[in-house]
Amino acid sequence: MPTPDAVRTEALSGRKILLGVTGGIAAYKSALLVRLLKRSGAEVQVLMTPDAERFISALTLGTLSEREVLTDIFPENAEGSWTKHITLGLWADLFVVAPATAQTIAKLAHGFSDTMLTVTALAARCPLLVCPAMDHDMYIHPAVQDNLERLRGLGYAVLEADSGELASGLVGQGRMPEPEVILQRVVQAIERREAAPPAASGDSAAEEVVPAPPPADPSLLAGKTVLVTAGPTHEPIDPVRVFTNRSTGTMGFALAAAAQALGGDVTLVAGPTALPTPAGVTRVDVETAAEMHAAVDARADADLVLMAAAVADYTPATVAEGKLKKDEAGLTLHFERTVDILAALGQQKRPGQQLIGFALETDNGVAHAREKLTRKNLDWIALNRANEAGAGFGPGTNRITLLGADGSRTELATQPKPAIARALLLHVCTAGTPAA
Repeated sequence: MPTPDAVRTEALSGRKILLGVTGGIAAYKSALLVRLLKRSGAEVQVLMTPDAERFISALTLGTLSEREVLTDIFPENAEGSWTKHITLGLWADLFVVAPATAQTIAKLAHGFSDTMLTVTALAARCPLLVCPAMDHDMYIHPAVQDNLERLRGLGYAVLEADSGELASGLVGQGRMPEPEVILQRVVQAIERREAAPPAASGDSAAEEVVPAPPPADPSLLAGKTVLVTAGPTHEPIDPVRVFTNRSTGTMGFALAAAAQALGGDVTLVAGPTALPTPAGVTRVDVETAAEMHAAVDARADADLVLMAAAVADYTPATVAEGKLKKDEAGLTLHFERTVDILAALGQQKRPGQQLIGFALETDNGVAHAREKLTRKNLDWIALNRANEAGAGFGPGTNRITLLGADGSRTELATQPKPAIARALLLHVCTAGTPAA
């Protein structure tokens, strides 16, 4: 998670932010978000729904924002104006709704104007960022997902919910992203709005930057089979110890969830991880690289294959039958190569099949990834960097450079992994199979 100091906040100096707060338990986080925005030099006007005041007081948010919090369309005080929503819509540089409950998401998606928040959203001429927060089963409900897709189609940005412990006691996707993550997206939105049209890079005529995914047809992958691999592998040394890596599986699970939301028939082959299975996804659990190879090989005819797992390149040549004891002289292990699953898939790739690999690099990333793309006969390779803040292993954000077999290069800006997964899928599905 980025810290406030790690986020470039100078772009917010003097900017005008509308913050809509709705009636969910995550409303308590809005106080910290107001403070972060103010600390970054922004002016903040808070709009609350009536139910939001059940969770946090208008006095608290008004004190932190140094402005009267607005809740009523028709204010009772003499200085108020029933056209306030119009002037606010013209005043703001960005409108953020955090948290956004299922109720408010539905109202925004269908043009309701029964609160100060929703009526101002209709009048606003600025970009609008929606940060959903609700219980997991509500979040994955088709009605909520349809409304979120409708918002994207209207041009709103949607910050995917995080996964973790929920107020209900359940664990799953539905948590509002932390205020620091929202602050980062606010900065990116302001920078995009203020930036001049991008100049040609001179690097490659095929390069483009995609900071946010475009609207998508929720049936984009209907009738398609999708295979996703995720997580690490555990290569046993003895009955107690294993050889592994730091992969959490979050990126692969996000890809599986995104592919299922786009209508795909998704199978997820997962290495050891405690992540919950995405709704509607068939999960196959494996432990070793050999087990993952067997599971993938049995499903190698999938229309779309996304190899996001961090498969061990080496496995111990022999596995001790009993626990190895400490030896003051040290321990020497002999390793042998595992099967290169991705290369094997590339060798047998059929016409029309799309094969996407991942490359986690620390230096000369683009050169190494392009070499891997060609050598393994891939259509696309997603490059991320282990030594870059906000990217690589972990449950938070990622940034990807997507390289195509046609020489194209697309930058997917730093975002939570569910948003990156969706952007990646939309790009490869709408671009088609690049010509090698």
